[in-house]
Order: sequence, then structure tokens, then C-alpha cells
Amino acid sequence: MIDKRLLRLPGIRQLFTMLAGLTVLQAFAILLQATFLSQALVNSWEQKQLKTIFLPTFLFFTSFLIRHLINLIKHKYTKKIAQKSANNLRSSLLEKIYTTGPKMIGTTGTGNLVTNALDGMDQAENYINLISEKMINMSVIPPILLIYIYFQDIKSGITLTILVPLIILFMIILGYAAQDKANKQYDQYKILSNHYLDSLRGLPTLKMLGLSKKYTNNIYKVSEEYRKSTMSTLKVAILSTFALDWITTLSIAILAIFLGLGLINGNISLYPALVALILAPEYFLPLRDFSNDYHATLDGKNAMSNLLSILSIKDSQSSDLLSSISWEINSTLKVQNLNFTYSKANSDSDIKNASFEFKGYQKIGIIGASGSGKTTLINLLGGFLNPDTPQKIEINQQKIPNFAQKNWQRMFSYIPQNPYMFSGTIRDNIIFYKPSATDQEINEAVETAGLTDFINSLSKGLNTVVGEGGRGISGGQAQRIMIARAVLDKSRKIILLDEPTAHLDIETEYNLKKNFEKAFDNHLVILATHRLHWINEMDYVLVIKDGSIVQQGTPSSLQNSKGYFVDLVSSMRGDTI
Repeated sequence: MIDKRLLRLPGIRQLFTMLAGLTVLQAFAILLQATFLSQALVNSWEQKQLKTIFLPTFLFFTSFLIRHLINLIKHKYTKKIAQKSANNLRSSLLEKIYTTGPKMIGTTGTGNLVTNALDGMDQAENYINLISEKMINMSVIPPILLIYIYFQDIKSGITLTILVPLIILFMIILGYAAQDKANKQYDQYKILSNHYLDSLRGLPTLKMLGLSKKYTNNIYKVSEEYRKSTMSTLKVAILSTFALDWITTLSIAILAIFLGLGLINGNISLYPALVALILAPEYFLPLRDFSNDYHATLDGKNAMSNLLSILSIKDSQSSDLLSSISWEINSTLKVQNLNFTYSKANSDSDIKNASFEFKGYQKIGIIGASGSGKTTLINLLGGFLNPDTPQKIEINQQKIPNFAQKNWQRMFSYIPQNPYMFSGTIRDNIIFYKPSATDQEINEAVETAGLTDFINSLSKGLNTVVGEGGRGISGGQAQRIMIARAVLDKSRKIILLDEPTAHLDIETEYNLKKNFEKAFDNHLVILATHRLHWINEMDYVLVIKDGSIVQQGTPSSLQNSKGYFVDLVSSMRGDTI
């Protein structure tokens, strides 16, 4: 039930040690509780003086309070460590997303990643809470109580010793069934989360093609599979809980019958019989508690295992193999036979033997059909993905194996397909690459991005707060803020753009184009796009088909070559329809 990787998390071993010590004290408090209650009942049965009943009753309540005080301390301490561990996992996951980026998304799926960052963290926290406390209780309390029962009545001890393995065997059988069902349910949950996000992303396209209603059948099938998987898991969970409660109750009843017969036949005195009978429910209680939360524990274990598996993905961490450089008008970038393969074999988005050379302040266009590998190439150039093997890459005559170099990444600004705006002021979002920027530098970037009129129209200007993801402003204004962010740091002479206007209407994009062109001055610009009006603005174009660069050159030379570029442009214009 315990994922061994859980023990590597900070504070977990100390948590288990602390819980073990507190649980031992709690077990002795239970023993004292049973002992004093039995003594009070025996004295009352034998009609002894009131003072002989009052003292053990007082000690019983004292033991009862100590037991539950220890339980409260355990809950508080476990919850604190579980929250801290969940926060550490969340931080590690966000850091992993930053250092691994597209590689992680390509491996796990965006929907699965979002699910783990949100629901998965709550399940992992709940798992740490349940598995630590309930496993320690089940491992410590029953053995201590059983040893004490043996000292009171050997026959009762033997009865409980025989009954427990039967219960554990039953738990193992049902446990394997529940584990199998829970694994299938969690796999279906990951499919559902990825499918749901993909459906949302593709909804505008499906609607445009008139396929949105037809696609509802796919959504229904995936949702129905998840529903069936969940109900199947719940059936096993409810059955196992009911069966365990029934067996433990029957076991206590069997013990009570043996003790009653022993009292009638005079084979046992009242005091040890009462002690054994009072401790019997306490003996089975940790097993019952664990069984009641077994399904939640399985869900938490699956979430935790998935999280730890994601965190074990190798980082695309930047290195320092490239010495400090700057990009100038005579700077050069040469790449030969660049290759990258996703985990899924024969993906059209793989990059195969890509070779090219850039120089100075060029504007480079990357064009190709959807899924041809444009984004993959941009991610490789940005160092967000690493090629399959060390490649022949030269930047200003310095040879490096990949683009995951800190000094290279310090030279560029990046605008992805969906540039992210943080919850905060417009100023905070603009100074992302250069937090130390002066007001004059910010105003120059705002002017370059065409934001001056918009900022002046706001009562708080640059200090206006926007919501997470740019809520509260239009897509066009958000895109202009991204331009200002990209051009603020003048030391960054390279701009990488991955279809930055793909989600804007053509009118908004046309208005933004002038701002982009102004920002492109004195920069090496690498722009992946499927919008044809950008191509003639480029100095050089790479044409990608199924992950391979099939043509490259100036727009005019490509147009005259009568190759794939011409066919692609004709297809985008609709000439072939």
C-alpha cells in the first residue's frame, strides 16, 4: 500500500517515527482505559464501596482523555506534514513544468498534467494523511493489545490470533480486486481529462466544420466509460467495507460467546473476561478504519504515484557550455542534421535531419501544415526540448550539443501560441524578462507595442490589475502586452514566436502586425506561422513537411521554385479546393 518513493519526501520518515511513538502511548492509554473500566464494573458488580468505584472511573476518563488528546496531536501533526509535502510536490511539479516544458506535456498530456496539479495534489495530501496514520495504527495498536489480552486470558488471545489472519486474508483478496478496479478507474480518469481538454481546444474547429454535434458521441463514450469504471470500483469498495464490518462484528460475537460460556462454567473470572471483551473492538478498530478509507487510499496512491512518475521525467535543464555572447549584425547560427523524436513512434511532429544557417538581424519564417513540426522546431531552438543526441550546432563559432544553454536563453524573448498573463498589474506582466526596468524603458516598450493609448485610457495606467490568463482585457491588448514584454529588455536581440496571432481574428492581427514589425527592428526574428501575409515580410523561410525541412530560401526564390512551398501556399489560399 505504501509507495516506497513516498519515504523519500522530506519529513515523511520523521512523521512515521513520531506517529509510531505517539501510537505506542495511545495503545497503552487504551489498555489503561479498558483496565480501569473493567475494575470499576467489577467493583460495582461486587457491590463494593463507592470510593472503590470512583477512583477507577476517574482514571478511566483520564485515560480516555489522554487517548484522544494523543489522537488530536497525531491528526494535527500529520495534517501539517501532509500539507507541507503537498505544497512541496506542487512546487516541484511547477518547477518540473518549467525545466521540462513541452517534453512533459508530450509525455503525460496537458489535461492529465492540469488534473495532477489540481485534484491530484488534494488526493496526494489525503493519501499521506490516511496511509501514515492508519498504517501505523494498524501496525502498532493490535499487537500491543493482543499481548495484554494473552496475559489476561490465553484462550481469548488464541481466538483473536486465529480470527485476524482470516480477516487479513479476506482484505488481501478484496484489496487486489479493489486495486485493479482503482487502477483502471484512474487510467480512465486520465483519458477523460486529456480528452476533455482536447475537446475544448478543438471545439471552434469542430463547430466551423459542422462536426460539433457528431463529436458529442465521442465525449459521451469516454464519459460513460469513466462512469462505468467508477461504479465498478465503488461496488467493490462498498462490498469490502460491509464484509469487513460484518466479519469483525461476528468475531467479537464469537469471542463474547466463549467468554460467556467460560463465566458460566467458572473457567474464567469476571475481570479478565471484561478486559478481553472491552479490548476486542479496539483490537479490530484499526483494521476497520483502514478498510473504510481503503478506496480513498487507492485513489491517493494512484495520484501520488502519477505525480512521482511525472517528477522523475528527466529535465531539459539548461547548462553553461556556451560562453557569454551577444547577438550582433554579424552573429551566426549554424545547425546540421538536427533530430528530435517524441515518445510516440513516427510522429509527423518529429524533427528529422534539419539543417539551416541564420545570420545577423534576419526575419526567419517557419511555414508548414498543422502538425508538421513547426512548434517542435521552435521548442528545440528555445532549449525547451533537447535533440535525441548531441548535434552539430554552432553559435558564433562556438560548438554546443543543444540549445538548452543559459547564455543562449538569456539572448531571446519568447512569445508562444498562448502567451500567459499572470494575475497582477500590467507593469508586472511587462517586466517579466527584466524586473529592474526603469519607467522610461517600460514606456518605450509600451510605445513600441502600440499600448500608449490603451494605458492612458486606464485610470490606474500600468498599475491596472488584470486577472489570471489576461481576464479583463481583450486578446489584442493581451498580445500587445506580450510584445512589450518581448522588446523591453534590449539586450535580448532574438525573438522566438510560435504562431503568436493564431487565436486572433484577422482584423486584430492586421492591427497588431505594424507593432510586431516595429518590434522586429534590429532583432533576429524566428516566426512559426500558417498565416500567408507574414511570409512576404520574412527575409528567409524554412518550409517543413512531416518534420523535415523540404525547402528553404527567400520568399521570392521559393515562389519561383515550383516546389512544395507553392503547393502549400495554394492549399492555404484554397486554390486546390
